[in-house]
Amino acid sequence: MITFKPAALFSLVAGVILSLGALTVAANHDSDESIAERISAVGSLCIEGEKCKAPVAKAAAAPTGPRSGEDVYAGSCAACHSTGAAGAPKLGDVAAWAPRVDKGVETLFANALNGFNGMPAKGMCMDCSDDEIKDAVTHMLDNSK
Repeated sequence: MITFKPAALFSLVAGVILSLGALTVAANHDSDESIAERISAVGSLCIEGEKCKAPVAKAAAAPTGPRSGEDVYAGSCAACHSTGAAGAPKLGDVAAWAPRVDKGVETLFANALNGFNGMPAKGMCMDCSDDEIKDAVTHMLDNSK
């Protein structure tokens, strides 16, 4: 004789209900709303007293022309050259720049373009032109005399 315990019966019924729910979710898995929800941003920033807005992804604006040495410095070089990370000479540190300047500006340009010691090529500014990198080096030198 087979006997059912109430807990076992409850468990069986709950399992069937949950599996039916999973089928419903799976059926809507490819809906536009489901896809949009899955690929949306994880969070949003809300200011107290204002309605929260959904985050909007913005494409980075393409440069409209060559960037100035100051702009390239601020966008790529400052991360290391303002802190001295990995031994980078700090902007404005005349003593740190002097031995480098003694090697010649062409050597500085070559090191900036190709990388040197802890500095990666172009300071990781892969969308910078060679002239923009040279302008950034010139900016650092002009501000470190």
